Amino acid sequence: MTAPRVRLAALAFGAVTAFCAAAEPADVLPFSAGQMRSILSHGPWPPPVRQDPSNRVSGRKAAIAFGAALFGDPRLSGNGTIACATCHRADRGFSDGLPRAQGLVAVDRNTPSVADAHLQHWFGWDGAGDSLWAQSLRPIVDPREMGSDFAHLAATVRRDADLVRGYREAFGRVPPANDETIAVDVAKALAAFQETLTTGRTPFDDFRDALARGDRAAAARYPLAAQRGLALFIGRGRCNVCHVGPRFSNGEFHDIGIPFFAGPGRVDPGRFEGIRRLKASRYNLLGPYNDDPTRSTAIGTRHVASEHRNFGEFKVPSLRNVARTAPYMHNGSLATLRDVVRHYSEIDEDRLHADGERILQPLRLSESESDDLVAFLASLDDGGR
Repeated sequence: MTAPRVRLAALAFGAVTAFCAAAEPADVLPFSAGQMRSILSHGPWPPPVRQDPSNRVSGRKAAIAFGAALFGDPRLSGNGTIACATCHRADRGFSDGLPRAQGLVAVDRNTPSVADAHLQHWFGWDGAGDSLWAQSLRPIVDPREMGSDFAHLAATVRRDADLVRGYREAFGRVPPANDETIAVDVAKALAAFQETLTTGRTPFDDFRDALARGDRAAAARYPLAAQRGLALFIGRGRCNVCHVGPRFSNGEFHDIGIPFFAGPGRVDPGRFEGIRRLKASRYNLLGPYNDDPTRSTAIGTRHVASEHRNFGEFKVPSLRNVARTAPYMHNGSLATLRDVVRHYSEIDEDRLHADGERILQPLRLSESESDDLVAFLASLDDGGR
């Protein structure tokens, strides 16, 4: 099997090299071979389907259907008014359009999109979850968000005939007597549904694939402004140091100079506190509810440890469908993509941790360069596909 793969790789590289070497039409930028490698690294999309070994109902149709019903059911909340879908709206890229999430009360952080969430290995802005099902449980029982508890969740499932039927079809049994078991199973069904929320193909993906196969005519359909923005993204901007791969995220945590004051006299410690909460959780991948007896996905949880530099670090979000998930940053402090670009253009290095990474420097972008970078980011939208 090795030889055919080598030949296919050689053919692909030959197509890319030929594309770079050919005289480009005016509507396709002359990307170098190095730039082409960077561009191709952001695909292909969509990614292959994969199941979560820690969730025994991952990928099962009955669990997906049950999770979809639960996702839109406000009865899961303590007062019966808030569903998962209240904050994770499909028309907003599965976020809510608010600077900070509004549950039973306003909370300190922006609502992250759950689209493509199943491709992550840490969950939440601070990474306090290490599985999608554990992350799905957290807001339901958070008194600020949905304000429920295990007894309420279990009673809601047991007393509704449709939910009992959905539970039985998903898990192959009637709801048991143990409230905690039902609550975790609800979270696992919710995770099975969210695993289906993969974003669609975008104009960038069409451009990237055209480059890969050496199709200049198809590549020329991608706007020049977006091409120039892409060149900045992978070049002087070095945005792809953190926004890497097909998801445009390394899934890790960084300090990017956004203030982490959550309110008067209160700070948001970010990843520093997230690691502490992860380690203390009964529902992490080292706990009793991981359905993978090998604990193959728990290596990161076992070895992660807080360091001083983690204070004020927040997760690098995916940039797919980013134009639909405003406002931005962990606290929703930047209203538009233009504001985000301006932040990186004028970043105050004094706000960055002195003992942390020194990746970021002010880009000093011109107005036209800022326009181009915004045009590229907008091209990562799937248009509802």
